[in-house]
Amino acid sequence: MDPLGAPSQFVDVDTLPSWGDSREDELNSSDTTAEIFQEDTVRSPFLYNKDINGKVVLWKGDVALLNCTAIVNTSNESLTDKNPVSESIFMLAGPDLKEDLQKLKGCRTGEAKLTKGFNLAARFIIHTVGPKYKSRYRTAAESSLYSCYRNVLQLAKEQSMSSVGFCVINSAKRGYPLEDATHIALRTVRRFLEIHGETIEKVVFAVSDLEEATYQKLLPLYFPRSLKEENRSLPYLPADIGNAEGEPVVPERQIRISEKPGAPEDNQEEEDEGLGVDLSFIGSHAFARMEGDIDKQRKLILQGQLSEAALQKQHQRNYNRWLCQARSEDLSDIASLKALYQTGVDNCGRTVMVVVGRNIPVTLIDMDKALLYFIHVMDHIAVKEYVLVYFHTLTSEYNHLDSDFLKKLYDVVDVKYKRNLKAVYFVHPTFRSKVSTWFFTTFSVSGLKDKIHHVDSLHQLFSAISPEQIDFPPFVLEYDARENGPYYTSYPPSPDL
Repeated sequence: MDPLGAPSQFVDVDTLPSWGDSREDELNSSDTTAEIFQEDTVRSPFLYNKDINGKVVLWKGDVALLNCTAIVNTSNESLTDKNPVSESIFMLAGPDLKEDLQKLKGCRTGEAKLTKGFNLAARFIIHTVGPKYKSRYRTAAESSLYSCYRNVLQLAKEQSMSSVGFCVINSAKRGYPLEDATHIALRTVRRFLEIHGETIEKVVFAVSDLEEATYQKLLPLYFPRSLKEENRSLPYLPADIGNAEGEPVVPERQIRISEKPGAPEDNQEEEDEGLGVDLSFIGSHAFARMEGDIDKQRKLILQGQLSEAALQKQHQRNYNRWLCQARSEDLSDIASLKALYQTGVDNCGRTVMVVVGRNIPVTLIDMDKALLYFIHVMDHIAVKEYVLVYFHTLTSEYNHLDSDFLKKLYDVVDVKYKRNLKAVYFVHPTFRSKVSTWFFTTFSVSGLKDKIHHVDSLHQLFSAISPEQIDFPPFVLEYDARENGPYYTSYPPSPDL
């Protein structure tokens, strides 16, 4: 209560529910590590951590009203910016704040500077300057925005601050895409709490109505509230999740210095063994990972003069670009087709992925988006052994994927897709499809022919995959029962995706 007996407008951060409290009981109600993570399952780089979640708060409101050790003000280089966050802070802090700011003599982009909170409930204000965003300078903007969050947290650590209230630093005036900026904000805070969590008790993200939905959507990726949510969020992480501190990583700008320039790399392992010491730390920073001129490499590829290792590296960079686009683009129209989904496991314990040919209207959809959706769904599946079940059942010429698209898909995907694909079960093939498959696997791609198994009936498929492990589209069951005889007393439910 204030001296006049009216309720205080300030909000004590200790009274706010943490992100960890939000739906955690519901999310964890049936979670066990054994049920969710089978052997060799890939875990998220941002593991479920109850202690870290307990330090994070998402709050819709004015950051200037938070009663915490410090709040963050986003401004311009002269610290005179007029945006909703700054104006609210200046109004509540009183005239002394402007006088204090003049002593700082400005603030560079990415830096953080400290003043008192004056009439605010917060003891301090940390001022920072977010970058102006231009797509052609995206890398520089990402690095600057990371520096804003990192330097604010570092200053809080140095000043032994127990709680920090963040505004959304990327102001609309500076044009930074909200979702991209939120990824950087969340992962930087997450990595800081992993390393320095003992130095800070609360980090509050104060957001507006316009920003709340984006934070609600992306927080589970970096602060999963259960093992189940961790597993579910993994496919939606962007390609660049930063380094160990959350700093953006730009592979093409990394530097690599070979231990013996000019010497063949084939002997590297043998030489390392002779030294008898662990050299794994060498080349772990940017300057020690020098790569050659990228444009020169591409020219050499065209001339057929680049080594196999360099070709693989180039292919990996190309795949990462596709993956990054797949994770950022709206693919809901492709997902609604229910043409690709994960089901159970085969008799060898390998993940089963189902492709429903009849659900792919080739002439009506953007096939590049279909390729992006395939990458989006399959990237985390293909890290371990898997099989594909393709239902060719009742397809027409409007559902048939042409060889050019299939060749493009085969060329784009990462090597793990090909290495870990153990079988393709082609269910209900026609004579024409068998011929087309033979030509494609013989003349267009290598290493796939022996993995193709044509399956005329579901009974044959069950020798490799138990029927309880596959979610069948009803028309597939109906067709097979009509052609080969029934085997189910009732149909199992189709997948609800």
